[in-house]
Amino acid sequence: MKKVVILPTYNEIENIGPMIERVFGLPEPFDLLVIDDGSPDGTAGAVREAMEREEYAGRIHLIERAGKQGLGTAYIAGFRWALERGYDYVFEMDCDFSHDPADLIRLWRACADEGADMAIGSRYVTGVNVINWPIGRVIMSYYASAYVRRVLGMPVRDCTAGFVCFRAEVLRAIDFDRIRMRGYGFQIEMKYSAWKLSFRIVEVPIIFTDRTRGSSKMSSGIFGEAFWGVLKMRFRRIRRADREPGVKAVL
Repeated sequence: MKKVVILPTYNEIENIGPMIERVFGLPEPFDLLVIDDGSPDGTAGAVREAMEREEYAGRIHLIERAGKQGLGTAYIAGFRWALERGYDYVFEMDCDFSHDPADLIRLWRACADEGADMAIGSRYVTGVNVINWPIGRVIMSYYASAYVRRVLGMPVRDCTAGFVCFRAEVLRAIDFDRIRMRGYGFQIEMKYSAWKLSFRIVEVPIIFTDRTRGSSKMSSGIFGEAFWGVLKMRFRRIRRADREPGVKAVL
C-alpha cells in the first residue's frame, strides 16, 4: 500500500514547510514528491532541508525543473516517477492548504476500502463547499463544471478539482502522450480519460478554502485553454496505454 502525494510548486516558500509537517503528521503514512518549477523564492531549498531531517528520511522526494512548465506537465512527470517506483496510490494536491491534508485519508479509503479507481475531493457534489473565494470565481468554477458535463456527458460534479487519488492501474492505462492540456484543463482531461476507459470514479465531499499565504497562479489563459480544449476532447478517441508494473518510465 505505497502512497505518494504529488505537490507541484512555484513560489510556495510560505506553505511548503507547514504542508510537509501536516502530511507527515497524519495517522496514515504518505510519501511526498515535490515538483518545483524553478521557484525564485527558495521553495526547492526548503524541501532539500526537510529531506535531510532524520524523521523524514526516504519519505520526501524532489524534482526540480527549469522555469514554469505548466501544471499538467508537472503532474505527468510525477505520475511517471511514481509508476516507475511501484506506488499503489498516487495523489494530486495543492500546496496552498486550499485542500485539507487530513482529507487524503478519506480519498485513499474511497479507493482502498470502497472500490473506487479514482476518488475526487469534490467542492460541488453536496452543494457549493467553498470558503473565501470571491462570488465571481465561485460562479465561474461551478458553471465550468456544468459546461464540461454538458459537452462531454461525464457525470462528475467537480470536473476541475485538483484533489484526487488514483489507483496506479488508472495511471498505467492513460496515455500521457495524448494528454493535450497543460493548465487546469489538464484536470478535466485526466478525469475524462479515466471515465472513457471505464474506471470507477467517486466524488468525496470536501471543504475548499482559498489560500491565505502566497499568491494564486490562476489566469484567464488557463480558462481559455480549458474552454476550447473541452470542445476538442469530445471528438478525440481515448485509447488505453497499459504499462506493466515496474517498467521504467521516461520523464
